[in-house]
Amino acid sequence: MRLWLTRNSDVSLKEQLSVQILLGIVSGDLGVGERLPSTSQLARRWGIHSNTARAAYRELADHGWIEWRRGSGFYVVERDTNPAPDPAVELDRLIASFLETSRRQGHAMGDVRARVLRWFSAQPPERVFVIEPEAELREIMMAEIRPAVTLPVAGGGIEDCASAHVRTGSYCVALYDHAAEVRRALPPSVPCLLLRSSSVPGMLAGETRPSPDTLITVVSRWPGLLKWTRTVLSAVGIDEKALDLRDARRSGWSRGLHRADLVVTDSLMATRLPARCRPRVFPIIARPSLDALRRSLPSS
Repeated sequence: MRLWLTRNSDVSLKEQLSVQILLGIVSGDLGVGERLPSTSQLARRWGIHSNTARAAYRELADHGWIEWRRGSGFYVVERDTNPAPDPAVELDRLIASFLETSRRQGHAMGDVRARVLRWFSAQPPERVFVIEPEAELREIMMAEIRPAVTLPVAGGGIEDCASAHVRTGSYCVALYDHAAEVRRALPPSVPCLLLRSSSVPGMLAGETRPSPDTLITVVSRWPGLLKWTRTVLSAVGIDEKALDLRDARRSGWSRGLHRADLVVTDSLMATRLPARCRPRVFPIIARPSLDALRRSLPSS
């Protein structure tokens, strides 16, 4: 059978090779019992590493399309239609059949890929994906979003925007701080809602100013919250000597916490404090942004 391999593609050489062989099998170009070229032959013919060819063959063998015969090579095997099909193999067959039909009708593979991605983007999302470079802040955001939606919530950094897992089936969210980076990293077809942070004046509105002798303990795994809270409380006239800042990533962070007059923390740490603590939770995500997220998800 004829093969086309190019290095000028986002699709790996291994995937190009395995998909075309699979197309050859399902279309009948490669018959049952036919011996495939050896990995060294493919490597010489196409200028690829033999390990690449071997990985493609191994993937096809794992899915039951070909088999290895010791001392002889790889051969196309007959499909047993009696047992219930492996869902992954069945999905491969459907995809291969679709691609072969598209090719016969003269559609360019680039056009097919673009249209498929467009269809994916039109489908209801399977998950909410939080994009945030700082792992500790990301975990807090996920904790705040989970009660507001019915979909699973996952998260990752800017680098994860290139993942197929994110680009298909995800409704992405990120703080406005990273708007430019996220927009550059995500294709236009992937929906992304930019979230506003909570308003400091809004959070302080209606709050009674603590007395000068009040011991205020701030607890979080995110260093940014410790720094931010210290700045805000100092700005409203709280003596820094009355502030006890605790990084919950360090051992002993909860020691004596019950003696604090006021414990300030984030949404995630609020669930991990000792039972006797009654914390004041400072949310990271503004309530209107959470409401907008809930409205934007059809399944929420």
